[in-house]
Amino acid sequence: MNDKKFISALALDKAAKRPAKQKFKAPKLMDGVVPEGRQSAVTMDDAMGAYAYSNTPFSTNFQTFPGYPYLAALTTRAEFRQISTTIANEMTRGWITITSTKDGDVEYNDKIKELEKAMTAFDIQPTLNNAILNEGLFGRGQIYIDVDGHNMDDPLVISHFTIKKGSVVCFKSIEPMWTTPSAYNALKPYKPDFYKPRSWFMLGEETHASRLLTFITRPLPDMLKPSYNFSGMSLSQMAEAYVDNWLRTRQAVSDLVNNFSTTALATDMSQTLMGGNGSDIDARADLFTMLRSNRGMMLINKDTEELVQLNVPLSGLSDLQSQALEHICSVTRIPAMIYTGISPAGMNASSDGEIRIFYDWILSQLEAHYRTGMQTILEVIQLHLWGEIDGDIGFNFNPLWEQSYTEMANVRKMDADTSAIYIANGVLDPSEVREKLAHDPDSGYQGIDLTIEILDPNEGMTNPNNPFEDNNPDPFKEIPFDPKESTQKGISSQEEIDNADAQTDPR
Repeated sequence: MNDKKFISALALDKAAKRPAKQKFKAPKLMDGVVPEGRQSAVTMDDAMGAYAYSNTPFSTNFQTFPGYPYLAALTTRAEFRQISTTIANEMTRGWITITSTKDGDVEYNDKIKELEKAMTAFDIQPTLNNAILNEGLFGRGQIYIDVDGHNMDDPLVISHFTIKKGSVVCFKSIEPMWTTPSAYNALKPYKPDFYKPRSWFMLGEETHASRLLTFITRPLPDMLKPSYNFSGMSLSQMAEAYVDNWLRTRQAVSDLVNNFSTTALATDMSQTLMGGNGSDIDARADLFTMLRSNRGMMLINKDTEELVQLNVPLSGLSDLQSQALEHICSVTRIPAMIYTGISPAGMNASSDGEIRIFYDWILSQLEAHYRTGMQTILEVIQLHLWGEIDGDIGFNFNPLWEQSYTEMANVRKMDADTSAIYIANGVLDPSEVREKLAHDPDSGYQGIDLTIEILDPNEGMTNPNNPFEDNNPDPFKEIPFDPKESTQKGISSQEEIDNADAQTDPR
């Protein structure tokens, strides 16, 4: 007789719970995005077998595009929403400073104020904030430039010949689910438009790419772009595995805290185990439960029963839960204190270093992915206001890190000492230092009147370091008595002066 046991393939398959292999395919678009009778440009890749080629080497470890409905559903969970919202708010919180190469010119100061007012009227800051939010949630953010009298499928040329004064209608943020590429180059890699859409379908209307400012901070390889509807990798999809681990850990910790203590009663269960109805055991359990409290008395049989308290140790659970939350922060680059709003624990614990690195990263992202789009917006607004683009006007993204009052005071003190050395050595004139203070927003003296003539406090002094030297070369030297001067002051003799000094001298 063969006693060897075999495990069926079906049992192994059930135990493994193998997920179905994911395949890269064209994204499912909302109805109406592509006009009736037209096809999205992603079919060009499908015709060349790009999807079949991309699926050949990949295993189930790789993620495919989950689709816009799924990504939209993730926005309803706080963990995903907080990631993209935090980055969008931080990227637009410091905003920009409009600069000019002719700093101090009254005319240019007025133009900068007019440009800032127009940016506020067009809601540029909240519009860019929404585009960055869409980029984080869906992988792509777009801003449509609406100009009166223009055809959407024509290129938007940034020039006074095409954008007339007062012709800009609005700047509108568009969610990526409403757009899909209409045409792009998939054959010539050396061309600048290779795998870069030349035009988009926007709810059935063909729109030239120059009219849609597109922001993608996490671009995908060319092979995967068609599958993702030419979007990048969204932050929600990147953090999904880490958020799932956090949710599972959080629930497990909650369950342990809820059931960390269990009371067991060791009693005689022979009748129940031998097939009895167990009524005696049920009655014993009911009595045990009714008497179970901190104020009640539990009676047990000394010979046949034993009370056992089973407690699960809770030490270390907070660390496990914190680590699961920190993993979300690691993939999104957001410090835990900013993401959760919880200050670090422990003596002298501080997150200043992590926050400063995060702010530097935010500034680098703005420079790398949003400078070109902001420059286009400023030029379009200039054409709308003045009918021309002023080449002397530019902008800078404001850094988020701010110095404390003490740090700023120390910097000003060092600047003042440096300026004093330059003035003393004849390198700078005091008027030049005043002009620098008047135009420096961090000097504390911005906007002072430069037309006021400042008198030199040291003028007429032989030794500015000792003001007594000009009026009395030796302040401790006795001044001889002058009868004529003392008579005019009501003093008749040197004796009266000595008597008056003796009365006032406390010694």
